[in-house]
Amino acid sequence: MRELSTAIDHLSEEDPSEISPLQLTEQLVELHWQMARLQAQIARRTSVRFPGD
Repeated sequence: MRELSTAIDHLSEEDPSEISPLQLTEQLVELHWQMARLQAQIARRTSVRFPGD
């Protein structure tokens, strides 16, 4: 969770006009993967387990 927060904070501090399109794309892809990892962690922690599973 901390990694995602740090990535969002980092992106919000930068002026997009000062970032190359390639670098911006790389940052957005990394942010996407961090969000996907967070969603997977949340899903694992909140899944309902039935007896016998």
